[in-house]
Amino acid sequence: MNRFDAVIIGGGACGLMCAVQAGYLGKKTLILERNDRVGAKILISGGGRCNYTNVYTEAENFISDNPHFSKSAFSQWTVGDTIGFFEIYGIQGAEKTLGQLFPTTNKAKDIVAVFENLCTDLGQEIKLEAEVKSIKQSAIGFEIEYIQHGKLVLIEVPKVVLASGGLPIAKLGASDFALKTAKSFGMRLTETAPALVPLTITGKDADWYAQLSGNSVYCEVSTEDISFKENILFTHWGLSGPAILQISTYWRPGQTIELNLLPDESILERISQERGQNGKQSLRTFLSNIYTKKLADAFGKFLPLETNLASLTKTDLESIAQFIHHFTVKPAGDKGYDKAEVMRGGISTDELSSKTLEAKKVPGLFVGGECVDVTGWLGGYNFQWAWASGYVIAQHI
Repeated sequence: MNRFDAVIIGGGACGLMCAVQAGYLGKKTLILERNDRVGAKILISGGGRCNYTNVYTEAENFISDNPHFSKSAFSQWTVGDTIGFFEIYGIQGAEKTLGQLFPTTNKAKDIVAVFENLCTDLGQEIKLEAEVKSIKQSAIGFEIEYIQHGKLVLIEVPKVVLASGGLPIAKLGASDFALKTAKSFGMRLTETAPALVPLTITGKDADWYAQLSGNSVYCEVSTEDISFKENILFTHWGLSGPAILQISTYWRPGQTIELNLLPDESILERISQERGQNGKQSLRTFLSNIYTKKLADAFGKFLPLETNLASLTKTDLESIAQFIHHFTVKPAGDKGYDKAEVMRGGISTDELSSKTLEAKKVPGLFVGGECVDVTGWLGGYNFQWAWASGYVIAQHI
């Protein structure tokens, strides 16, 4: 007689939460994880500190072909539920920038330890270095074929949970397994691409960005549809930093993005004020008091830095305002899945019940986490989706 109610493919955030919540309900699950330990992406998230949720999470913070799809999961498992869950097991949250919540210990391994300990306490089984090769429907539900330590194993279970993540990051065991499996069952996929990823600059402007590598500036980054105010970081290959990662999820190849390098003030008002006090000051010196000296010097490619403020013409002022508040960038591309935080797109939400996350065409198959076409902003949103989808699935397996 089969002793598992479900097999969970993937021991990441969604899979671990699903196993624990199923355990609370007296259900027995088996996690098959291809890495040598669970929670690989949890462990590196937030620079090893794990930004495990965001207090401002709403469905509007996610990109999906169906922007309403995640609302059901977030109503069933709220941010408050996440905070309460971790507090019960000794993880207190410290709120940082823009609602990001980190453990007060600043250790991602403490988050993973909660799940490892609970899986042990609840009798949920985990098999590591277990690579699933195929999932097929069978008389009792599904037949799963996996390899562990060179040995081929077959197991039959009534229900399967696909929680094996997306395409970032290969060295952490990322694969297209969930996407290929869904496709094999006739489920539609939404086009995938790297998301929350640095953007590259090539061509004649590449050297200008490269010389500024390491310089960071607070700005507003915009596409036609959305804008984010956070820091950007110049790199030797282009642009990174929180605001760039955020906008990258919305950016499409061929599009431009706009940088407002002084988002909360007017550069012309600053110049006018300074003119009255020290009109002989050069534009270079003036800008060096707002930006790093290296950044201000680099502006010389576009602005008359040696001109003193009193001598700036109307045309000069218009150019300065245009440059500072509407600096246009046309990225050549992005740094790909190995540098992306998450994957955009995935298994189409049309294929799943929003209330249960069960596949409409394949009864008994559930899908959660990153492999679903639900992609959150930077800052803990994707973890909240993982916890919520894991919880929802556990109620129905």
